[in-house]
Amino acid sequence: MGAEAQLRQQEPWFVSLAILGALYVAAFACRLLHISGIALCLRGPKDLRRRYGAWAVVTGPTSGIGRSMSLELARCGLNLIIVGRDPAKLQDIAGTVSKTHGVLTKTVQFDFSLVSTPQGEEAMGRLRQAVDGLEVGVLVNNAGVATPHATYLHEADAEAWVRMIRVNLLAVTEVTAAVLPGMVERGRGAVVNIGSGAAEALPSYPLYSVYAATKRHEDGDEHGDAGRAPVLADLSD
Repeated sequence: MGAEAQLRQQEPWFVSLAILGALYVAAFACRLLHISGIALCLRGPKDLRRRYGAWAVVTGPTSGIGRSMSLELARCGLNLIIVGRDPAKLQDIAGTVSKTHGVLTKTVQFDFSLVSTPQGEEAMGRLRQAVDGLEVGVLVNNAGVATPHATYLHEADAEAWVRMIRVNLLAVTEVTAAVLPGMVERGRGAVVNIGSGAAEALPSYPLYSVYAATKRHEDGDEHGDAGRAPVLADLSD
């Protein structure tokens, strides 16, 4: 009887832990299904040019995922408008995709840490001019920044946090706003935001809270970040 009474006392704790475990597994399964669904969307159709349009815009295209996305889109026959802060690196990737896949390229120099400043407005003007009149069917918001690294808020210069917010958040909004109207008008297009697992792995992400807050749906590579998953918005039928 003593053993049975002890078991009954333990049952509520066991049930509670079992419920928590089931909820965690369910949440993980939902994320897995979400990522799998995105992967299926990105796998097809094969003819991206016909479905979405002749041009793609890629931010942060000079290394890592951004460079790989640029090469893959060019392989699928899309002309590229590549947007980044380093002119030499932009010319390098532009030359590579043109030589390898025979597509047209445009480069736009844009330091996204200057978004919402006079210099940033000038760069936004160059981007709007670059996409004007073109059938831009795909936008990949990849550029992002992860610095300053793990630190307390008061230990870093406030301007560093402001630059992070501009690159990771404001730039995504402004670039999308420049490209999206043409997609809506044509009734087709895709916007891919490269998001970070940092916003999902740890709820509060200690010492990275500003970064995690800005990277909930977008992340990038040119400014030195890693660990991303795509978020896809498809406007096509």
